[in-house]
Amino acid sequence: MMAGLVVAGVTAFPLTHEVQWLWSLVDRPFFVRHMPWFVTWIHTVDVGIVNTSSKYPFIAYGTDWLAYAHLMIAIAFIGPLRDPVRNIWVIQFGMISCLAIIPLALIAGPVRGIPFWWTCIDMSFGVFGLVPLVIAYRYVRALRPTEPVQERGESDGEPVVVGCTS
Repeated sequence: MMAGLVVAGVTAFPLTHEVQWLWSLVDRPFFVRHMPWFVTWIHTVDVGIVNTSSKYPFIAYGTDWLAYAHLMIAIAFIGPLRDPVRNIWVIQFGMISCLAIIPLALIAGPVRGIPFWWTCIDMSFGVFGLVPLVIAYRYVRALRPTEPVQERGESDGEPVVVGCTS
């Protein structure tokens, strides 16, 4: 999960160069002949990003913040690695985020003129991201203690109940 978020974040910075590179890959007879819808879409995206970047470079600041958000969310997933039971909320947050991708893509995609097949690709990130999170969630739930956990109180040295799951 963390690696995917870091890759998504880092690759949001050089967006103009990446889209130009992608266009150079798909602007080939094979793709034009067999996937014209894909070539047309990538060309549209390339022209839009290149023109926007040259005329209004400050718009890319939005994708810089998108990249930043991905990197910060990736850092949050360090918590479950260090203390999975206490930080199960991060995994739950990730699962909710993955599920929320679907309505966002289905609503924002048509509003922004995104082809439905591309919306499906966007939604797949939520579906595929959910799988490892559900697995991790089940493992963490199995780690939770079933008996009360005893720890020493800070002031009097007496045992205190700090958690119980039943």
